[in-house]
Amino acid sequence: MPATAALTFAKALLAHILRPGDIAVDATAGNGHDAVFLARRVAPDGLVHCCDIQPAALDSTRARLAAAGLSDLARLHAAGHERLADILPAAARGRVRAVVFNLGYLPGGDETVTTRPETTLAALEAARAVLCPGGAIAVVCYTGHPGGPAEARAVAGWCAGLPFAARRAARYELVNKPGDAIIAFFVEKLPAKPDAG
Repeated sequence: MPATAALTFAKALLAHILRPGDIAVDATAGNGHDAVFLARRVAPDGLVHCCDIQPAALDSTRARLAAAGLSDLARLHAAGHERLADILPAAARGRVRAVVFNLGYLPGGDETVTTRPETTLAALEAARAVLCPGGAIAVVCYTGHPGGPAEARAVAGWCAGLPFAARRAARYELVNKPGDAIIAFFVEKLPAKPDAG
C-alpha cells in the first residue's frame, strides 16, 4: 500500500472494521466529513453520534449529512468530546465499533478554539470504556497550532500506556512531509478470546 495522508490511512483501517448496523462516534464533528464516512459504513441501520462544541461545526455536519441522504443515521450533540460517556445512551456502551478524533481547530473556523490535552485525554478514556471487542479508536493530531505538539505528545503517552494484553496501539506519520506533522494513532481493542474450556 503506498504511503498516504494520516487521515486517509486511519479511514482505510476503519473501513476494514466497520459494518452495517454498527454504532460509531465522530468525537470532533468539524465540517462533517468523518460523520458522512462513518454513516456510509454503518448504513442502512447503524448509528453515528457526532459531538462538537461549535454551532458552526454542527451546522456544517448536519448539512453534509443531509446532502448525502444520511441524516437519519446520525445524532448530533452540542457538547465537548470529554462528555462522551454522558452523551451515549446506556445501550451503546460496550457496543461502539469506532471512535474518530480529528484534533486541532475547525478548518475555516475560529482557529483560537482548539482541542486541548486535558479534554482529549478524558475523551479517549471515555472512548476506551464504550468500545466493543474488535473496535477501534482513530486519532489524527494536527500539530500546526499552539498546543498542537503538546496534545500529540499527550495522545502518544496515553497510547503507550495501554495494556498490551487488551489493546494494540500504532502510530502513523509521513516523516518527510514538509511543515507541521500530522500524526495518526490507531488503537484496537482485541476481540474476546474464545473460551478454552
